[in-house]
Amino acid sequence: MDDTRELTRRVAEAAMRLAAERGWRRTGPVEVAKAAGVPLAAVYRHFPDRADLLGAVSTVADEAVLADGDADGAGAGINEMAGETARDRLFDVMMRRFDALLPFRDGLAVAVRDLRREPFTALAFARRYRRSMAWMLRAARIEADSPAGALRAAALGALHARVFRVWLTDDTADLARTMAALDGELRKAESWANSLCRRSSGGTTAGGAEPIDAPAV
Repeated sequence: MDDTRELTRRVAEAAMRLAAERGWRRTGPVEVAKAAGVPLAAVYRHFPDRADLLGAVSTVADEAVLADGDADGAGAGINEMAGETARDRLFDVMMRRFDALLPFRDGLAVAVRDLRREPFTALAFARRYRRSMAWMLRAARIEADSPAGALRAAALGALHARVFRVWLTDDTADLARTMAALDGELRKAESWANSLCRRSSGGTTAGGAEPIDAPAV
């Protein structure tokens, strides 16, 4: 497990460094293996496509968030969320993810720009991206495994993409612009979810559930 984690980290770092230096369109598995100093066979086994190189970055960020708490919620990071609203929990989780992505920001800015000309790579990464968003919901103790949970993950992905554009150019020391954008997006999502709940339940949320736990998020 530790060997795979180290491989993922080295591949993610090399891929984003090369993307920043030479462009995403000139960054492939062969170049990344050489830059990372890892066997090409290992890259082939774990990251056979260019979309998987982006997936490595996503995995590093996701694991940084999930390391704050284990799967059953017994970890310190998740315990610190006790008593918080669903929106507050999700804010904390997503900001930790943005913090974890900071070392890769220059490369990600180039990759996002170049992906506009690579629809197939973007499409291949989309499934991995949705899975990542589902895990962020789970980390925030928001249900993500039902059909409604799949809708929440999709909605969070769209929300994250909008905030991501702000984060890419956020030069404040504490990511204040990113925090403001994320807070605003989550409040809008919460408002929309509350409205949907009221319409579907005649004015009250079903079973006393937190409003933000509606399919919008």
